[in-house]
Amino acid sequence: MTRKIVYSVALGVFVCTTVLTLVSLLTTHWVTYSVTAPTGSTFSKQLGLHESCSTVAFPTCRPFPSEDDCRDDKRFCSLWRTSGFLLSFATIVELATLVSFLVVLAGGKFKREGGWRLIGGFLLADAVVEFASMGIVAWLFEHDSQFVVPGWALDYSFYLCTTSAAVSVLLAAVLAASAYILPPEDDYESLEDYLDS
Repeated sequence: MTRKIVYSVALGVFVCTTVLTLVSLLTTHWVTYSVTAPTGSTFSKQLGLHESCSTVAFPTCRPFPSEDDCRDDKRFCSLWRTSGFLLSFATIVELATLVSFLVVLAGGKFKREGGWRLIGGFLLADAVVEFASMGIVAWLFEHDSQFVVPGWALDYSFYLCTTSAAVSVLLAAVLAASAYILPPEDDYESLEDYLDS
């Protein structure tokens, strides 16, 4: 049976993975282009799921992909926007997972006995959505013509998302394993019988 300490530690780790997801969603470092000119100046462009930033553009950051970006390649824009939507949806799944953790922890022994199924389901759903979002970006990076130019690279937001999804799968596995491996939790401790001594 899964104990309160297991849920508490899993909740702490899950909060960290949620922070990773939020950072990856809100930063513009999914795909980065950087090149240094012979003069020594560096040009860089960072693509986020909802915004693009460049060292030579004014304003430096703008919504991405814009209508101008989509004029020639509607497939890229549809897939990129889908990836952004999926990761935004993952944050909602993570909020539901957080609520389920709190309900299970506050619900007593009965809720802890079966709560791992609900939490594990939410964790796996979160991982599937995050892996799908990350997979779309990886596929576009490998197959879209705008990333053919040398200098483009997947950046830390991509890896934060991947780490968050992988840890969610790991947490679901740990909760399931603890439910089967750990002995039942009792609400009281047995007292020694002093008459037998």
